[in-house]
Amino acid sequence: MNRRQFIAAMAAAATIRAVPTLTRGSARRVVTLVYDKALGAMRLIDKAVP
Repeated sequence: MNRRQFIAAMAAAATIRAVPTLTRGSARRVVTLVYDKALGAMRLIDKAVP
């Protein structure tokens, strides 16, 4: 998997994750940026907090 495919996959996953949040209302989201050693890149982790 090259870099362009990885970015496309992450964008698709983020879109799928964001759609239910938009329909369900206002939940506070906590976003954390971490370094993933397995990927060798930064990764965004988001959690919905009621």
